[in-house]
Amino acid sequence: MNDMILLKQGEVVLKGLNRRSFEMKLMANIRRRLRGLGEFRVYTVQSTIYVEPESDACDMDEAFERLKKVFGIISLSRAMACGKEPDAIVAAAAEYLGEAMEEAKSFKVETRRADKSFPMTSIQVSQYVGGELADRFPDTKVDVHEPELTVHVEIRDYSAYVHGPAVRGAGGMPVGSNGRAVTLLSGGIDSPVSSYMIAKRGVQLIPVHFFSFPYTSELAKEKVLDLAKILTDWCGRLTVEIVPFTHIQEEIRSKCPEELFTLIMRRFMMRISQKIADSNGCSALVTGENLGQVASQTMQAMAVTEECVSLPVLRPLVGMDKREIIAIARDIGTFDTSILPYEDCCTVFTPRHPRTKPNLAEILEAEAALDVDALVDEALKNTERVKIQP
Repeated sequence: MNDMILLKQGEVVLKGLNRRSFEMKLMANIRRRLRGLGEFRVYTVQSTIYVEPESDACDMDEAFERLKKVFGIISLSRAMACGKEPDAIVAAAAEYLGEAMEEAKSFKVETRRADKSFPMTSIQVSQYVGGELADRFPDTKVDVHEPELTVHVEIRDYSAYVHGPAVRGAGGMPVGSNGRAVTLLSGGIDSPVSSYMIAKRGVQLIPVHFFSFPYTSELAKEKVLDLAKILTDWCGRLTVEIVPFTHIQEEIRSKCPEELFTLIMRRFMMRISQKIADSNGCSALVTGENLGQVASQTMQAMAVTEECVSLPVLRPLVGMDKREIIAIARDIGTFDTSILPYEDCCTVFTPRHPRTKPNLAEILEAEAALDVDALVDEALKNTERVKIQP
């Protein structure tokens, strides 16, 4: 059986003269995601990407599951290729979808005729194929309004294709097509979701995690690496930068006003993240901040936090309801890991009464007691890099 996978592109088809570069990036991502599953031929014609197995040894089921999570694909279908003759199409539909036809109580045929030179119209093909299938499967009635099964026929340049209903893809843009960014990855619910959302816009990510051993445990670090592992299903390979943060937090605690601890700590995170971004050719920083969720996420606090960096700070969750964020976390598979009871550095030395409407001048005055540059350089020098593969 000539089993294959058809992938429909999303926003890429709206691109102009640079569309080909987006398609090439998408196909490269697809090929990487298929590694280890056998040899596949991947090519694109008329806004559709074709994934054809080169042998029976290819794991088509796993390939289909992996491709559901490739950004840039709006829908995908398991399909059978056949000749561009009406009877060949009928035979392919009966063979490939025969079991589904027998199980369904009703069906209809929908045809898309991308090859306009084909002598029959889309309606004529649907009527012919539908009539023939009705004769072969007399227990399955035709219902063009609310069918239990829709048989799809696509007539394209080289072949015709038969498949059942398409499955929703990940959407978005191909990872790597819109530059690179550093994403601050904690062990909570929000930051993995914000990372996922920016990757969906075609951004290649470098996750940065701030680790405060012994105040935070090795289990807390492993939890973050587990979250990164889950994200690789969507984002592709990642290199997590684990920044030692203990000395910085202890210096802040001993030399700065308690109510400013969190804000000064987050400013250090931003400075270090920008340094990592600069060394990796990144154009933005990504955080999981959500307006008003905690004391450090008021508008005034966020303005003070990002004042110390020059790169744009992207906050994809800033206007979302917590229920919406949790729903996405469940959908992408990070929620159960995020709620494991292991602390992260943001819970270390939490002030009893944090400042919610800080003044930049008082922040700068408090930071004057610290050797900011030396602390940043020390943290960067001892940063650990962990490569995570899908």
